[in-house]
Amino acid sequence: MVDRIDPRTIAGAATAPVKTADIAFDAGQRSYMLSVYNYMASGVLLTGIVALLFARSGAAAQVLGGPGILKYIIMLAPLAFVMVLSFGITKLSTWTAQLLFWAFAVVMGLSLASIFLVYTGTSIATTFVATAAAFAGLSLWGYTTKRDLSALGTFLIMGVVGLLVALVINMFMRSTGLQLIISFAGVLLFAGLTAYDTQRIKSMYADVAGSDMMAKSVIMGALSLYLDFVNMFMFLLRLTGNQR
Repeated sequence: MVDRIDPRTIAGAATAPVKTADIAFDAGQRSYMLSVYNYMASGVLLTGIVALLFARSGAAAQVLGGPGILKYIIMLAPLAFVMVLSFGITKLSTWTAQLLFWAFAVVMGLSLASIFLVYTGTSIATTFVATAAAFAGLSLWGYTTKRDLSALGTFLIMGVVGLLVALVINMFMRSTGLQLIISFAGVLLFAGLTAYDTQRIKSMYADVAGSDMMAKSVIMGALSLYLDFVNMFMFLLRLTGNQR
């Protein structure tokens, strides 16, 4: 008598390892994204604490509100850290990259202390909560959506370049109307970038999983989301914040 082979048994045997691999991949990806969010949130928290302490100490008013080269060093230092991390991440050790990320969060806090000199504490707190809620929703959508946001990313990056040009122009024009348009456009652009960067960082896991670049990729992902959050917060504050 010839034994009959149930095709369902074969299919089950063939797909079981695949399903196990998929489950392991999904778990690793979730852990990876959680690390990114933890770094990003910790960086934002550190920046906020440094900004508040620097402003309350009175030093921010003296340094950022007065003449001297120090205020320009504080204002430009965050950009220097971003450039070093962005262009040198492959050459940096993981420990050095982590140290630079925390140092960036500190100098960013020194730079952002100026908002406590311009806006009321209530409007800063309200805008922060609104930004956090919007960021959470947009990042969740970027993480879960099946839609490919690559084309959107190209448009958004071009929009940010245009935004920077408009900011430079308005430094000389000092137009209130143009500033309002810039702030509104800035909120929209960085809201879109939040979703785009979340999807990009999520998809990056497949390329770095198990490699030496994985820990560095977490830092760079956190830096991207950090910048999205802070920029969205700043433009929203300029749009809705109450000045002192």
